[in-house]
Amino acid sequence: MSTFIEYGGINTIITSEEKRALLQEALLKLGGIPKKILVIPPDITRLHSNAGELTRILYELWDEAKGTTFDVLPAIGTHSPMTKTQIYEMFGDLPNATFHEHHWRTGLYHFGDVPSEFVQEVSGGKLDYSIPVAVNRRLVEGDYELIFSVGQVIPHEVIGIANGFKNVLIGAGGVEMINKSHFLGAVDGMERLMGRTDTSVRRVLNYAHTHYLKQLGIVYVMSVMDVDTSGERVMRGLYIGDDAQTFETTAELSRNVNMTFLDEPLDKVVVYLDPKEFKSTWLGNKAIYRTRMAMADDGELIIIAPGLQEFGEDAEIDRLIRKYGYRGTETTLNTVEENDELQENLSAAAHLIHGSTEGRFKVVYATKHLSQEEIESVGYEWRSLEDVLDEYNVDNLVDGFNDDGSFYINEPGQGLWALRSRFIE
Repeated sequence: MSTFIEYGGINTIITSEEKRALLQEALLKLGGIPKKILVIPPDITRLHSNAGELTRILYELWDEAKGTTFDVLPAIGTHSPMTKTQIYEMFGDLPNATFHEHHWRTGLYHFGDVPSEFVQEVSGGKLDYSIPVAVNRRLVEGDYELIFSVGQVIPHEVIGIANGFKNVLIGAGGVEMINKSHFLGAVDGMERLMGRTDTSVRRVLNYAHTHYLKQLGIVYVMSVMDVDTSGERVMRGLYIGDDAQTFETTAELSRNVNMTFLDEPLDKVVVYLDPKEFKSTWLGNKAIYRTRMAMADDGELIIIAPGLQEFGEDAEIDRLIRKYGYRGTETTLNTVEENDELQENLSAAAHLIHGSTEGRFKVVYATKHLSQEEIESVGYEWRSLEDVLDEYNVDNLVDGFNDDGSFYINEPGQGLWALRSRFIE
C-alpha cells in the first residue's frame, strides 16, 4: 500500500503540463503504461472536479503508448447515465475509448458483507444490519492491467469528505451498499460527519476495502480544487495512491482549502445551481447540506435552480420523494418503520432526512420547470425563477457577503460553510 504522488498546498496552482508530468511519473512508478486500462471518473454532476481533464491526460498517455483497451465507467451511483453530449463536454474527444454505464441494481459482483456487529459498533448502536459489498462486474471480470479511480476530495454530506474508496464502493457500487451507507450517515447525523474523515460511513468503506476491494489493486487519483482570487478554477493538490493514508493526506488539504468558517450565523443565503450539473433536488440539495451549519435560526436560504426538473435522479426515488417529502428526521424515521417501500430504499429515506432543515430555517426554491405545487408538496417554499433573478442578478453577485447583506454561493458543491461554534473538532 503506497502513495505514489503527493503534490500540493493551499497556494499551489497545478498546470496542465504539471498534471501530465505527475500522472506520467505515477505510471512509471507502477511499472509503465499498461495496454488495458479502466478509468472510473465521476459524472457531469462533478464537472468541476477536473476529473475530465485528468481522464483525458491518462487517455493521451495510453494512446501514445499504443494501448489496446481504454474503458471508462463513470461512477454515477444512483444518478442518471451520462449522455453523449455530457461525455463530450466533460472528457472531450476520446475516439478510441469505450464508455460504459453503471447500473446500481444489476450487473454486480458480490464480494461479501460488512458484518452487522461492525455496523452496530460504528453507529453507536443505532443500527445493526450487515451491508453487502458489491461493485460493477467489470472491475473484477474485465481483465484490466490497471484500474484508476479519478475524482475530487471535497466535504460531503453522506460520508464527511468525498472520494477515496467511496468513488468505487458507492459510485460503482451496489444498491444495498448505497442504501445502507446513506442511511447510516443520516441516522448518525450529517452535521457530525461533514468535513471529517473519521466517520461511521468512512469506517464501513475502509472495512470493505481492506477485506474485499484491496485485491483489485485500484489506484486512486485525487484532486483538490479551488477558485483563485481572479475567479479561475485551479487545482491545489494532486495525490495518487492505493491506500487510505493517501486519501487522508488529500483530505487534510481539502479541509484547509474548501471549508469556510464564520463567526456569526447567516440570516439570508442565496445559492445558484448550475443547470449543467443540477437537475434534481437529489443533487441540488447540496445547497442545503453545505450551508446548514452556517444558517441562522429562522434564516432564509434561497436556491436559484434554473435546471431543476425532478426530485430524484432515479425514477423510484423521485416517486418516494414526491410521496413522503422532506419532513424532518423524527417523522422520516417513523415513516421508515411503517413503510416497506422506504425500508427497501434507505438511500431515499436518508436523502429525506438530509434535505430537511428540521424546521430551523426556511428553504425557498426558485424554479422554472418544477411548479409551485410540486415544490411546496415536498415541504419547501417556492418563488418563480424570473422574479428571483430580477431581485438577485447572479452576474453581479460576488461569493460571500454582498451590499444587500445576503451571502452568495455560486458553487455549493465545492465547499462547506459552517459556524466555528457548530463545527466540533
